[in-house]
Amino acid sequence: MLVHKTEEVKNTVKSWKGLKVGLVPTMGALHEGHLSLIKKAKETCDKVVVSIFVNPIQFGPAEDYDKYPRTLDKDFELCTKEGVDLVFAPAPSEMYGEGQKLSNDTLTYVCPPFFYVNKLCGKTRTGHFDGVCTVVLKLFNIVRPDCAFFGQKDAQQVVIVKKMVKDLNVPVEIIQCPIVREESGLALSSRNKYLSEEGRKNALTLSRILNNIRACYKKGITDIEALKETAYGYLTDKHDLEYLEILDRNTLEEQEEANNDSIALIACRVENVRLIDNIYLGE
Repeated sequence: MLVHKTEEVKNTVKSWKGLKVGLVPTMGALHEGHLSLIKKAKETCDKVVVSIFVNPIQFGPAEDYDKYPRTLDKDFELCTKEGVDLVFAPAPSEMYGEGQKLSNDTLTYVCPPFFYVNKLCGKTRTGHFDGVCTVVLKLFNIVRPDCAFFGQKDAQQVVIVKKMVKDLNVPVEIIQCPIVREESGLALSSRNKYLSEEGRKNALTLSRILNNIRACYKKGITDIEALKETAYGYLTDKHDLEYLEILDRNTLEEQEEANNDSIALIACRVENVRLIDNIYLGE
């Protein structure tokens, strides 16, 4: 079932009284990574809702909101094949009000703690995680799921959403699912569609850097700066590195030395396409 109105979602979910409901929030352009979240939701819950919404308030003025891929017909077909019970695809006006100015001058935003935001993606994407938390909390209030499923690729997002749920006493269990990769090692992303064949080859550098950092850690190197320095031999003028960090996987705190709870995270532009990836060092 495909619906566009919040009241339709609420009425449908009410009819599922007593059943365990899972929510998979997405921005559409679904790929195998999204489908892995749906499969996990199907295994875990009685009913599954997938939201498809390109959220305008999490994009900055110079970002790709207008050209972000929108493939609703194909997405709905994929959801149907996976046995999704309800696909919620609202318009921005449905989520934020007709004629609403989409800024915190007039719209209530959810603002996560500065400590979690002022690093990694949040450092260059001002207001991004305010937009993420706002739309995620709205979806939680509309769907009232028991569980919500997020991918590890957006590791900072998962930590922040978990923090929001804990701090605001939202009765939703956040379930994190592993990164899905192509055979080459490239992490699946809707933005991969922007890359040329050469760009896709250059994008493989991200996973190579991360795998090499983990291999060095497994050999006994725990000095974080030394681990990060192993990356520079992989980078060329085809890579515009935004960040490479090694932090605590649960809290995003800096560490004196890498350990089994460390996560290495990278963001890099290839052909001006912003790509992110990460890897747990202890796994």
